[in-house]
Amino acid sequence: MSVTVPLRRAEQARALMLELFPQGFEEVDRDGAVELAAYTDPGGEERLMRVFTGASAADVESGWEERWREFHKPVRVGRLWIGPPWEDPPADALAVVVDPGRAFGTGAHPTTRLCLEALLELEPGSLLDVGCGSGVLMIAAALLGYAPVTGVDTDPAAVEAARANAAANRVEIDARQADGAGAPLPEAEVTVANISLEGVVALQPRSAVVVTSGYLVSERPELPGFRHEIRRQLDGWAADVYRRESQ
Repeated sequence: MSVTVPLRRAEQARALMLELFPQGFEEVDRDGAVELAAYTDPGGEERLMRVFTGASAADVESGWEERWREFHKPVRVGRLWIGPPWEDPPADALAVVVDPGRAFGTGAHPTTRLCLEALLELEPGSLLDVGCGSGVLMIAAALLGYAPVTGVDTDPAAVEAARANAAANRVEIDARQADGAGAPLPEAEVTVANISLEGVVALQPRSAVVVTSGYLVSERPELPGFRHEIRRQLDGWAADVYRRESQ
């Protein structure tokens, strides 16, 4: 069962899919759009058709369980390796092992990789992850020496997944359910926000450095009180690093 949505609706569609299929779903970029697919039963088909106009269903051949695993490939970003539990990380890597069935966010999306690149280049300190999802950025930050590491997300399932993934990776994080956009945020030396453009411009960060992503190259958010330092791009997506202006 699948649905294809334009990139501007991708974040909203992911959130809806996570509610419908908390056990996991697939995501594939489709030339200016995103296809979201889930293996489900007739009841799941009915729920998806009710939420998404234009959703379609197709019978799945035997052996789909293994093909689902093949979809989730590990990625390497500098010293970091992010992959599912059935893959073996290289001996020289800092491994972030994430079960793709727990919640959205496996590390493979370009915006996640761009944020990881930024964290690798920054001086580690305390960190806040706004929209932490399954905890990939939090776990990677903890492995890189950032501490303490805090994350907020509006979805309780994502918070639960972040905590479980952190425990599985044996790192300490503090994941909380909260609305990070437009609300006062906890203090941290570095804030990372891999969310929508609307969420980024609504941020009220209490940090010296802010890393933002979750939007296209054509979009350029502005953070009042911060100067723009660097932009990274990958597959049409962008990430930016901002530093607080001196008072």
